[in-house]
Amino acid sequence: MQQSTEVILEELAARLRAAVELLEQAVPRVTAAAETVGPIVATVEGAREAELARRLADAEKTIAELRASHEGRRTLPVSLLAKQDGAAPDPAAIDAALVSLSLEQRIAVKAQLLRAGLI
Repeated sequence: MQQSTEVILEELAARLRAAVELLEQAVPRVTAAAETVGPIVATVEGAREAELARRLADAEKTIAELRASHEGRRTLPVSLLAKQDGAAPDPAAIDAALVSLSLEQRIAVKAQLLRAGLI
């Protein structure tokens, strides 16, 4: 029995030596491969992120369209239209604020102010 145990131990030792030699040969190859591979960066984009990106693109497109459609639009200063002590704003001040507009635009603005009850 002792002899068979010694034989088994010798076979195991031989197999372990062979495994160690293979590992020693593999280490330089793995090291070289690790040096040639750069850092790996991965992103996972889920359905939620894709939906948010699509909605953001739609919102930016809408904003750009609105800005383009109101390119030449001008607004009146709030202080000009504010009623002071219940009195209507000064017509001369309104005319002065509308000087930069064309005649048609001035008429349209005054019509809107009349409809709103501001003058």
